Amino acid sequence: MEKTAGIIGAGVAGLAAAIRLAVRGFKVTVFEANSYPGGKLSSIEQDGYRFDAGPSLFTMPFLVDELLNLTGKNTTDYFAYTRLPVICKYYFEDGTQINGYADARKFAVEVQQKTGVAAEKVYRHLQKSEQLYRLTSKVFLENSLHKIQTYLLPETLKAIPQLYKLNMFSSMNNANKRNFKNNKVTQLFNRFATYNGSNPYRAPATLNIIPHLEHNIGAYFPLGGMHSITQTLYRLAAEEGVQFCFNTPVTEIVVQNGKAVGIKTGEENYHHFDMVISNMDVWHTYYRLLPAQKKPMHILNRPKSSSALIFYWGIGASFPQLDLHNIFFSNDYRKEFGHIFELNSMYHDPTVYVNISSKYHFSDAPPGCENWFVMINVPPDKGQNWQNWIPEARNNILKKLSRLLQTDVAALIKTEAILDPRSIESRTASHMGALYGSNSNSIFSAFFRHANFSSNIKNLYFCGGSVHPGGGIPLSLLSAKIVDHLIKN
Repeated sequence: MEKTAGIIGAGVAGLAAAIRLAVRGFKVTVFEANSYPGGKLSSIEQDGYRFDAGPSLFTMPFLVDELLNLTGKNTTDYFAYTRLPVICKYYFEDGTQINGYADARKFAVEVQQKTGVAAEKVYRHLQKSEQLYRLTSKVFLENSLHKIQTYLLPETLKAIPQLYKLNMFSSMNNANKRNFKNNKVTQLFNRFATYNGSNPYRAPATLNIIPHLEHNIGAYFPLGGMHSITQTLYRLAAEEGVQFCFNTPVTEIVVQNGKAVGIKTGEENYHHFDMVISNMDVWHTYYRLLPAQKKPMHILNRPKSSSALIFYWGIGASFPQLDLHNIFFSNDYRKEFGHIFELNSMYHDPTVYVNISSKYHFSDAPPGCENWFVMINVPPDKGQNWQNWIPEARNNILKKLSRLLQTDVAALIKTEAILDPRSIESRTASHMGALYGSNSNSIFSAFFRHANFSSNIKNLYFCGGSVHPGGGIPLSLLSAKIVDHLIKN
């Protein structure tokens, strides 16, 4: 008899889980509260400009290719991307500009020329990043940390004697500071902590594996923009027979005799399933959908990751000096993170990230214009005075960009949309608007992310950025892969 699976949420992980189960013969139904798939990875169109609304960096594209290969599809017929020659351009207050070349050796030489830090030192740092990734990826990213079998894998047994290399007991900042002895280069490598919403002054140096994803594996641009990832996965799932119910919020996961047996939509509509997978933020899954069940408070109460304040600006001009990804650094990184994680406030001189997809996908903006996705890291929503903070932050951002670009940016804005922690939560059910669930400001953070299965409720599984192995597109896709393996075994 055909097995059935109900998936709550059509985010990237939910779509990937649906594809994997459908390929294995499951009858899969996905329930999504919004009118569109993708979760955070959605799109905004306004006054002739198109913006990727959420994640803007694409790494590990082979994880999308893997889903296409599972279905036997020709990948180039569905999805195409190009490797970026320059991953990011970095701007500092004193006028220093560093091109983050994708080629590791070229990047190392660039850093030496701009800062005086020896190219070989930068290159060795990237090599070590690769070694750390290879040491940990099978254990920490591709398998469940909550199953004893993971610790008996050959890869795990091989990794155990080398765990000292992870530098878990040093902060990311201290490790980078010791290595480079240069404030600019330390700041540049510290910024990788923001990839999972963490504080480099508290997060373990283990996170120094992240630069490997960009400078050794590469960063990419999906032709058509980031939203094409969602479109590809949705198309693939639909072609595999997955049924989608949009504008259909789930109100309860039905549990009988310690087993998930279905879900409810609305007050009366019951849908039976052999298993249930929640792609909803794990906090909301428990508090909204499992109100009568015991909650893992030691996990749900973990400190949250940072959130974001994003301005989508249609710019009526072209800036040839900018690239797809651009970062304008704060002059005091430590104070900026102190405001975010300790004071739960915004710093007056934030680091500003500007993404311009029209650099590669020209139709995202009118001729001679650009679509700017302008983001700063902010604390999750704890009831702060966002009404006053947002215009203040907007003013500080415009002053900074105008100063460093020597142009009155405000005068060039033709259209604007805004996303803040409150609207992030309302649109994507991310608790408090935190982008990555809990933060990684502790050496044990990886073990305190919720497992991809319930230890108390049979046939209930979890995927997405709020559970193991973490947030962001690649890890969300890997969470779906882990769920697939758990169900298979």
